[in-house]
Amino acid sequence: MALIAIVDLGIVLFDISYVPWRDFYFRQLPVVTQVYDPFKGIKPHRDIQKYLETLEELKNQVVQTGLPSSQVAAKLQELDNLSAKMIDEDPFRVASKSGSLEKIKDRIRDRAPNPQDSAKQSFKTFWSQEYLNKKGWQQEINWFDNRIKPLIATNYYRVIGENGEFQDNFWLIDLPFIAIFAIEFLARTYFISRRHRSVTWRQAMLWRWYDIFMILPFWRLLRALTVTVRIHQAKMPDLQPIRTQISRGFVANFAQELTEVVVIQLINQMQQSISSGELAKQLFQSQKQRYLDINNINEIEAIASRLVQVTVYNVLPQLQPDLEALLRYNIELFLKQSPLYQGFQQVPGLGDLPAQLASQLVAELSKLATLGPQNAYEAFKTASEDPKGIQLSNQLVQHFGQALGNELQQQQTWQEIQLLLCDFLEEFKINYIQRLSEEDFEKILEQAKQLQQIAPR
Repeated sequence: MALIAIVDLGIVLFDISYVPWRDFYFRQLPVVTQVYDPFKGIKPHRDIQKYLETLEELKNQVVQTGLPSSQVAAKLQELDNLSAKMIDEDPFRVASKSGSLEKIKDRIRDRAPNPQDSAKQSFKTFWSQEYLNKKGWQQEINWFDNRIKPLIATNYYRVIGENGEFQDNFWLIDLPFIAIFAIEFLARTYFISRRHRSVTWRQAMLWRWYDIFMILPFWRLLRALTVTVRIHQAKMPDLQPIRTQISRGFVANFAQELTEVVVIQLINQMQQSISSGELAKQLFQSQKQRYLDINNINEIEAIASRLVQVTVYNVLPQLQPDLEALLRYNIELFLKQSPLYQGFQQVPGLGDLPAQLASQLVAELSKLATLGPQNAYEAFKTASEDPKGIQLSNQLVQHFGQALGNELQQQQTWQEIQLLLCDFLEEFKINYIQRLSEEDFEKILEQAKQLQQIAPR
């Protein structure tokens, strides 16, 4: 059926293009016009046929009696009259080929010019024994056959129906195809409804809705959609690579704009929430507001607890050498400036005592700065396991949150935080959009395709 659909679409395209391309078929493939003209209601124009027949009679008369004869003069006069009638009545108008008449008039004026620049006068001059004898009969008639006659011969008359439209009998060709696809459509609908008991006939018809275009006697170009689907299904050829490339091109052009809009909208909402004070209300008055909790976990407290653990157990121990170096430098600097230290330097056997004391002091202070928080956190964690400890820890957290919230809600402090957050979001938005515009979405799509190929199915 895919081949039949392709043939049907080809005939439809030929029918649509036939009238605009008829001149080509008439000159190069005259048998096509002889066969297909009746389907489009195209007939030879009587005036044009009369003109061409008279031209052939003139040629025969010149051969029989020569150019300077009364019979030839009569034929020349008849051609002159027909030329004037052609200009006055414009038989090309019915076929929407008035442009051909204008070409004829321009060419004859160039060939036989006159002071009035009149096409009628040019034809009168051209169809005269004096002109043809002077310019040469054979030369002029050959020019006319090559430059004027083809434009005249391509004109035609097209029958107009009672509805005021041009007669078009393409339905006679299209009807067998419509019948074939209608039968196929009904058969497919029947089998779908039988195979899927819960599917009604209407739903089964909509299952392959694109096949409906093949049975419509109008909007015939929409059959290209059906033919494309059928070709893809029949894999003749396989259109999946083309479909994939079109999809990738669409996504590449659409994804960047969509991502920019979503991110900018999100950041703008965050900025608006910060500027209006809504964020502060959610942070400091969350207990008084309705808030949707999806996991029964206070995420802010959990994040804060995790940050404390990472800081106490991982970050501070790594900073111990730096703390020792900083403390040693400051203590030694202080001791060197102290008169007592200078006095010890003068006492034999005690010159190294200040340095030793400084080293011990630095070691103890660095341990206090690094191990102290760990011990304090462990003690706090142990105390939190009994009821009294839990009560005290909750009280501490509550009072700490209230105190911090009260301090942060101070006018100057919160305004400064709001300003900094809004500026940060604005900078983030600008830099994000800049990076996004520099991003190659084709590479992203290629990476996504590779991941899809790697992922198990």
